[in-house]
Amino acid sequence: MPVELKIAALGAVLLLVHIFAAVHLKTRQYGTKWNMGARDEAQPPLNPVAGRLARAQANFQETFPIAVVALLGVVIAGRTSAWTAIGGWVWLGARLIYLPLYAFGVPGWRTLAFAVSLTGLALVLSPLLFG
Repeated sequence: MPVELKIAALGAVLLLVHIFAAVHLKTRQYGTKWNMGARDEAQPPLNPVAGRLARAQANFQETFPIAVVALLGVVIAGRTSAWTAIGGWVWLGARLIYLPLYAFGVPGWRTLAFAVSLTGLALVLSPLLFG
């Protein structure tokens, strides 16, 4: 099995971590009734950490489809290489580091982790775009 598929699967696990971390803190703030309800009513703003985790989740959900297209794309096109594997691991590692940096409110390092993740994605996408 190509390593890029494993990286995509681990990215899906990381998405679950984002979702559960954000919802856990939202539930702590809004209560179990909110969690199990329809969530139709307006809620007060989230506390800072819960808000950061919700934004980190949204950011990951915005960029994860790009990673999936890149990782699956190189596998489907038969364009996997050591560079696409390295790029995938760089993307996943940077995204793994990004979550706690965002949760703890470390803006400069968080932005650097995001930029490194984009560099990893560029390594994976390059054979599809320029190969």
